[in-house]
Amino acid sequence: MTEIEETVEYHEPKTLKDKLWTATKTILKIAVTVVLLYFVFRKVPFADVKYRLLHANYWWMLAALISFFISMIVSSWRLISFFKSIGLKLNPKFNFRLYLLGLFYNFILPGGIGGDGYKIYLLHKNYNLPAKKVFWAIMFDRLSGLWAIGLITVGLIFLIPQIDIHIGIPLGIFAAASAIYYFVAYKFFREYTRYFFEAHLKAIFVQGFQVIAIVFVLIGQDFTGKFSPYLLSFLISALATIIPISVGGAGIRETVFTYLTKWFPMEKSLAVFLPGTFYIISLIVALLGIYYVIRPKRLEDGLPKSEKPTETNA
Repeated sequence: MTEIEETVEYHEPKTLKDKLWTATKTILKIAVTVVLLYFVFRKVPFADVKYRLLHANYWWMLAALISFFISMIVSSWRLISFFKSIGLKLNPKFNFRLYLLGLFYNFILPGGIGGDGYKIYLLHKNYNLPAKKVFWAIMFDRLSGLWAIGLITVGLIFLIPQIDIHIGIPLGIFAAASAIYYFVAYKFFREYTRYFFEAHLKAIFVQGFQVIAIVFVLIGQDFTGKFSPYLLSFLISALATIIPISVGGAGIRETVFTYLTKWFPMEKSLAVFLPGTFYIISLIVALLGIYYVIRPKRLEDGLPKSEKPTETNA
């Protein structure tokens, strides 16, 4: 069964084999998370990280939470651009509610289909739109985020003297990769490039607000050093979480930060505290989606069920 077929059958009765596979994936992800965190805290005392959390400036932590929440608003707005490309015109309020519910599912269903699968299922069901089209819209939404991370990463490389490389090299690589990315999208997925540049501009703002959230967390620790090594490590750790081998990326980000302390001038306890705090902030925002689990009817407010998307030619 392909991933697309699996998402369409998201609510269908599962066989014993399906249930065992889902349970196995969940157990494996939890195990990987525990193992990674175990090795991290062997190198960095947990008491040091705990001290930072207990003595943080919570006003700046609140600012970080707000900044991340804004990034999620912009992120749901970005997704609308790709939905428009396939003729799916969602009510922005409904789209954001669905986005929050998706975030919640991504946290509580670490071994299942998750939030993206639920979006595909719900939109396919209500709009009679091929699941494959919704799947690729969501996929390009994710790719735009990776592109934005790459762009900001190139900018940060220029600010870190420990990276002894001419800025023209990463900039040239990024420019070439961007050209290839657009060419492939235009050649084989032209339908999804109708609002391509608009969506990628929004992606820059999404990642920008998340970087600002990390800046706020650092300020809340009375940090006065160079921000760029921590911000670059944060973006690299975000790329590492592409592979879904842990629960919500927990353990992976901390491991990447810990490893990069060998190369960048970062205080180890702070390097572990940052991704841990980001995980907590992400979880708090994701928990807002539980409201739509409790009140599913509220989720569908503003959903024009009678409207069918216009089929477009690639």
